[in-house]
Amino acid sequence: MFRLPGVPGKDLCDSHLGVSRRDILRVGGASMLGLTLNNIFRAQAASSGGAGRAGWGKAKQVLMIYLQGGPSHLDLWDPKENVPDNVRSAFKTIPTKIPGHHFTEILPQLAKVNDKFTMINSMSYTPNGLFNHTAAIYQIMTGYTTDKVSPSGQLEPPNAKDYPNFGSNIIRLKPMDEPMLPFVMLPRPLQESNVIGKGGTAGFLGKAYDPYTLFPDGDDLDMGKMDRIKIDDLQLRPDLFSLRLKRRAKLRDAINDQMPVIENAVKDLSLDQYYDQALNLIASGRARDAFALDRENEKLRDRYGRNTFGQSALLARRLLEAGTRVVELIWPKVANSDNHSWDHHVGLTTRMKSQSGPMLDQGLSALIEDLDQRGMLDETLVVALGEFGRSPEKGVSTSGNGNSADGRDHWPYCYTAVVAGAGIKRGYIHGKSDKTGSAPVENPVHPTELLATIYHAMGIDPETIVYNHLNQPRELVKAKPVTQLFA
Repeated sequence: MFRLPGVPGKDLCDSHLGVSRRDILRVGGASMLGLTLNNIFRAQAASSGGAGRAGWGKAKQVLMIYLQGGPSHLDLWDPKENVPDNVRSAFKTIPTKIPGHHFTEILPQLAKVNDKFTMINSMSYTPNGLFNHTAAIYQIMTGYTTDKVSPSGQLEPPNAKDYPNFGSNIIRLKPMDEPMLPFVMLPRPLQESNVIGKGGTAGFLGKAYDPYTLFPDGDDLDMGKMDRIKIDDLQLRPDLFSLRLKRRAKLRDAINDQMPVIENAVKDLSLDQYYDQALNLIASGRARDAFALDRENEKLRDRYGRNTFGQSALLARRLLEAGTRVVELIWPKVANSDNHSWDHHVGLTTRMKSQSGPMLDQGLSALIEDLDQRGMLDETLVVALGEFGRSPEKGVSTSGNGNSADGRDHWPYCYTAVVAGAGIKRGYIHGKSDKTGSAPVENPVHPTELLATIYHAMGIDPETIVYNHLNQPRELVKAKPVTQLFA
């Protein structure tokens, strides 16, 4: 069999699009079927690894709601009956819109709208679990595990060698065709202890594909911080109108024409392209207007919840409505901390019932309803999950942490994710956990498979090749999409 040599896609104008493993062509036997090399390339161009499969290309934009800290599936979405006291949730169960399925009393509003989304009750890191917050965050955000871990179990800070956040990959492969922020992360960075932003950058793709970060001033307990959003870099100075700004751009072009040596030196940096994108973004005012939360109806703002998570969810909807391709809404409390963090090693019952639970229930239910009423769920994929769940047994250590009798430790082997929109089934439960919520007994879904599903929904083959900082070919993610989630 004749094998096509060379690095696939590396000599193309759009080499970053690459090819998938299945795209490597072996020519020889194919000619017996009447296929020439030219015909094979033509067929390849007209199709894709996921084209024709359920859900392919249904999403035009993605909203990732990242519940960093690891919420307890047993105390929210997947409560268990007839189990020992140290496993059973302290919360009562309530019926939902799906007959026979129950949530805990912590989620009364979401129980009324779960006929609009899919629940995956079989999320699982198998065979090896990732018990460290940052390691698990890095994998779901990038599709890969990190190389370096310190003796304390913490990861090294973000660097230019990191694998890209999935949002960075999406906006590179699906570039914007209108003046709007392509990728926004809010209201705080991904974080565990002093490791900030790991898994939240464009890594080896370069800073041009980093998210626009909207991190308002104020600590994590400041519930009014979204009312103090600063977008100075998207503002036009009062004395600088769009026309004048564009005139200056013309002057820049005239100067550049007289500087061929400099132009040649920086041609690979695509400075003109980035300048023009920034210019159009500022002049259009679309991004600036999207951040104007005070233009929303007061009752709707109340419905989302007058807190950091609720107002961030509302702002996420406004950004998507204005054309942003990817929004990552990070739970507004650092992973391993107290109060409304999901990292409930101690005081789970009080903290979840009075802090984290109501914020999630109100904000996420309002968002799902709002997107649905506006018709935005048709082309918006919404994914909500944490980096792992919590241990079935209370008061035991699974990750080296201390836990009270009213606390659960990290548990990557079984937890729940919520997925909605872009052709995802409504009122569907995918997979099933065992009687104690310890492991899946049906249809386990690895976090990287969910990431592959996001790419698939965006019309991007998960096995598309990108080149890392060493110019080595790597798949976007080494996993297959879960197409059973789509109607």
